[in-house]
Amino acid sequence: MNKNQSTIKESVTLAGIGLHTGCEVVMTFHPAAPDFGIRFRRSDLPGMPEIEALAEYVSGVARGTTLQKNGARVSTVEHVLAALAGLQIDNVLIDLNNEETPIMDGSSRVFVEVLRNVGIQDQMVPRKYFEIKEALHYEDRAKDASYSLLPAEGFEVEVTIDYNSRVLGRQKAQLPEIGVFNDDFASSRTFCFLHELEMLLDHDLIRGGDLSNAIVVVDKAVEDHELKRLSVLFNNREVEVKEEGILNNIELRFENEPARHKLLDVVGDLMLVGRPIKGKVIAEKPGHASNVEFAKLIRKEMKKRSKSPVLPHYDPTVPPVYDINKIKEFLPHKYPFLLVDKIISLTDTRVVGIKNVTYNEQFFLGHFPNEPVMPGVLIIEAMAQTGGILVMNTLPDPKEYITYFLKIDNARFKSKVVPGDTLIFEMELTSPIRRGICEMHGNAYVGNKLAASANLMAQVVKKEI
Repeated sequence: MNKNQSTIKESVTLAGIGLHTGCEVVMTFHPAAPDFGIRFRRSDLPGMPEIEALAEYVSGVARGTTLQKNGARVSTVEHVLAALAGLQIDNVLIDLNNEETPIMDGSSRVFVEVLRNVGIQDQMVPRKYFEIKEALHYEDRAKDASYSLLPAEGFEVEVTIDYNSRVLGRQKAQLPEIGVFNDDFASSRTFCFLHELEMLLDHDLIRGGDLSNAIVVVDKAVEDHELKRLSVLFNNREVEVKEEGILNNIELRFENEPARHKLLDVVGDLMLVGRPIKGKVIAEKPGHASNVEFAKLIRKEMKKRSKSPVLPHYDPTVPPVYDINKIKEFLPHKYPFLLVDKIISLTDTRVVGIKNVTYNEQFFLGHFPNEPVMPGVLIIEAMAQTGGILVMNTLPDPKEYITYFLKIDNARFKSKVVPGDTLIFEMELTSPIRRGICEMHGNAYVGNKLAASANLMAQVVKKEI
């Protein structure tokens, strides 16, 4: 999975027919800035209103997913969104001159090809994943559908469909990682049963259908006059039923193409979460209505999590950004007063450091002999040293400078730190460094518990020769 956000290198336009409206649609994809997300814009309406591709804007799920905001609508968005998911495109503005995306061949293939050909641009800004920590489950009893989202390293999807059909049987499709979507799933076309097709035709609901963009499954005996009717409706083509129980309009691209297309729909509809997912989705009998409800559940969990502080994660098997030898090049402190063992994350504004607290620390001799507790003042000192590495990292030659404390505010101690604990220090600048003055907020954690916090101010000065 890509680590950075991406967009397309330049604008690109394609045109086609809307499946349900039968209208000619011109669609243009434009590059967008980091954190812009995916938005549809109705260029044919006054003010050119935009609609963010988010689950809360879904207004309909009949025969496709429809978004609506402030009176503007865009329908059948799932195939476009699936293509963007497969290409791992995070930011794009999509202009439409009508309310429905073009159906093309009934899959995501054309969208993938067009966007892949124009090129993907890395934006050098980290992607914001929704990483599932504990399993989420959803059941739609009315639709007999069920979903699970389980922890995983990347994005995986497993779909099972069962229409109690002698033709389709029970089918499965599995996406082991998002990187194979474009080649193995994007070309899977939508499907419907002949009795559904007849109903849609009778109600004039597939004005853009021409039998080239859908697999038509035949589960019952069909009279010759019905086949002739279909032939007339679809450009006088001779229509017949193949032995496997589908119309002769197209050849299957995969033996389980219907299940693959349902997986494509799941991938597209889950783009409405608003972030790429790290997790494994298991969907039983999915459909657009259930997909969207599951996306809403994930968004609810994501919002709930955003209200809680995001704790820094420490994996001791991952090599640190700086080990103790590198830290000694940044800080003037030496034994027994060097209180940072590792730096595991470092950006221009934030640093995360590690201190392994052992019984061999000198201060435990007197603090306290029968109940060893790390002094709060030394926790603050360790936080300051961690912050010092953040500041020193911005200097051309850190060895020529030293930092001095100016102020400590709002120091709070929440829990004891004892031998055997691993302290995780998270320091973040609260304002830009000016004239050597740096202000930052720090938190010290043991596991998922906050041990201490404080606001610190220090000054960076050049050493006297």
